[in-house]
Amino acid sequence: MLPLSPPISILMYHQVGHFKNPKLHRAVYCDVGRFKRQMAWLKWWGYNVISLADAYAGLYEGKQIPEKAIVLTFDDGCDNFREYAWPILKKYHYPVTVFLVAGLLGQTTRWMDDVPEHASLMDAQTIRSLRKEGVGFGAHSINHVRLSECPPEVAREEIFGSKARLEDLLGEVIPDFCYPYGNYNERIVDMAAEAGFKTGLTCIRAAANYARSPLELPRKAISYGDTLPGYFWKIHMKNRPKNPDRAGNKG
Repeated sequence: MLPLSPPISILMYHQVGHFKNPKLHRAVYCDVGRFKRQMAWLKWWGYNVISLADAYAGLYEGKQIPEKAIVLTFDDGCDNFREYAWPILKKYHYPVTVFLVAGLLGQTTRWMDDVPEHASLMDAQTIRSLRKEGVGFGAHSINHVRLSECPPEVAREEIFGSKARLEDLLGEVIPDFCYPYGNYNERIVDMAAEAGFKTGLTCIRAAANYARSPLELPRKAISYGDTLPGYFWKIHMKNRPKNPDRAGNKG
């Protein structure tokens, strides 16, 4: 049985930068000024920002979980992470995991077909450079597709292939996977396990302590409109999952 206390909040970010009050997909955007204040706030109030590997060890291997534990994750691998988020994270020595769309490196967020402008994705050279600086990377499929809606052979290639491509790129094991759109089912979880992933990150809104398995870790989405009180509320109050729907459609 998982320890339910102290809670581990895995926070989900996507893009950090300057945005013109987006009307759609607000959970995809975080203003850099707010991000800077959020990271300073974590430091000021004594939060323990731990790695995804340490969270796994605390939940599943008996390692002590620190009080006020936070894990920082970024989906998609947008280039604005390098420009805006990473300098702030590096300042505080915060560990982070960025989930990459392995087949679209150096391209754009073209799966977001209802936004006025697509964001650029980090290329291979940038990813290797950031890895040397301490950024952790995980897999986010090959093409950012809804895995539970794919034919089995396509879903399998998206999962297995993304792991293989990133391991070839970085020359190390990639243990972490993130389901695009939070979309998955039992078949997809089984494939992720078979591929050799240790963790699978979802869009279920809750503390990680309420995970059904290490391949179904909940996260808390940080949205464009979150004020510091709202940020605090998500971390401390939004711990129990309301509707732990495997076939989520969040981001």
